[in-house]
Amino acid sequence: MHHTVSIFLHLSKQMSKILIIDDENQIRQLLSRIIALEGYEVIQAADCKSGLKQLELHSPEVILCDVFLPDGNGVDLVSIIKKNSPTSEVILLTAHGNIPDGVQAIKNGAFDYITKGDDNNRIIPLLSKATEKVLLNKQGHNSEKRTGEKYTFDSILGKSRAIKEAIALAQKVASTDVPVLLTGETGTGKEVFAQAIHQNSKRAKKNFVAVNCSSFSKELLESEMFGHKAGSFTGALKDKKGLFEEADNGTIFLDEIGEMAFELQAKLLRILETGEYIKIGETKPTKVNVRIIAATNRNLKTEISENHFREDLFYRLSVFQIHLPPLRDRKEDIPLLTEAFIHNFSKKLSCNIQEIKPDFLNALKQQPWKGNIRELRNTIERSLIVCNGNSLDIEDLPLEIQNNHYEQNDGQTFSDFELAAMEKRHISRVLEYTKGNKTETARLLKIGLTTLYRKIEEYKILS
Repeated sequence: MHHTVSIFLHLSKQMSKILIIDDENQIRQLLSRIIALEGYEVIQAADCKSGLKQLELHSPEVILCDVFLPDGNGVDLVSIIKKNSPTSEVILLTAHGNIPDGVQAIKNGAFDYITKGDDNNRIIPLLSKATEKVLLNKQGHNSEKRTGEKYTFDSILGKSRAIKEAIALAQKVASTDVPVLLTGETGTGKEVFAQAIHQNSKRAKKNFVAVNCSSFSKELLESEMFGHKAGSFTGALKDKKGLFEEADNGTIFLDEIGEMAFELQAKLLRILETGEYIKIGETKPTKVNVRIIAATNRNLKTEISENHFREDLFYRLSVFQIHLPPLRDRKEDIPLLTEAFIHNFSKKLSCNIQEIKPDFLNALKQQPWKGNIRELRNTIERSLIVCNGNSLDIEDLPLEIQNNHYEQNDGQTFSDFELAAMEKRHISRVLEYTKGNKTETARLLKIGLTTLYRKIEEYKILS
């Protein structure tokens, strides 16, 4: 039976428990407040002994643990936690980054290793990823994967010459087994193209596996991609199939290939040349028959000149290149994309849009769209949330798009007072829509989580 595998997940974190182990009370309280505001249940402990006790009492999904504790070392504690609670994930915190400690922590089974202060913005996204992995493991999945939506060439909307040329190239190469390299800016639809190529290939009835190479540390990515043997490192309690094995006889999509660690590139090159690789802890090779589609928003030739990417791997991956145009080069497709997004979101948001005002579409066409189709999609979703009637007008767009439109047309800008009032109303509406979920609200508003907290306090928004 055909199924699609992807490691892009959006699982509910409701009721997930987070255990913070840190001997600094001020740090514990600050982290607890931030994490609790995201909807997690937080438990605290000041040392290894009390941390293990809380682990036994509450069975938290994720543990945030300091490295230097009064009665032990967090790196060593990871092994004990993984032994007592194999499905829990551990994120280590330290005041001073130390690469050897980080490597050992990963070998001991840690999910990740971050530096206090420097990596504060990574904590909430990491908790989300770690929680998702725990929930999947509890449901019996082998990896961060799910049956995903199938995209075909009919899913790619657009009448512009640029997008039609890209589609025509993809259709020609789909029936072959040739590796494909998709280039283009973030948000231009590279995964949709990859899936469409797979669906129109002779491998269509087999798995399509997608992995984002920028989502994991080198150690975790190697384990995810190639798998490992039980006992190959602390925390490897059983044999694990890698994503290449999952994709056998099908297609694997390597997104953000330019982010792959240089050492792992040699393994990928071997697969391209021989169809073989060696799992972590194994001595004999595993054979696979996989079609590789890679994607990047980087200039790989520049990466090669800076010794960040292997030249031999580049030429093996780029047998057939397809460049996906940015949205600013295909603005005639914006009305069609907008209508499609409105249709897709209308049921989810229980709205019935019957009219799109000209100013609304004109404002969209005047945007540079640095985030491309993904940014347009998020903008339409936000507009539907704040829209009160059954027609979309320019007032339903984010303030920066409104301002850009007025400045380009007649030089008019909102006063500071109007901006503040409208911004407060907009943030309040989105918070109401997300039921107070700050991370989701920040995503929809396209601002940082820290910025959102500052604006909530500045505008005295009840959340």
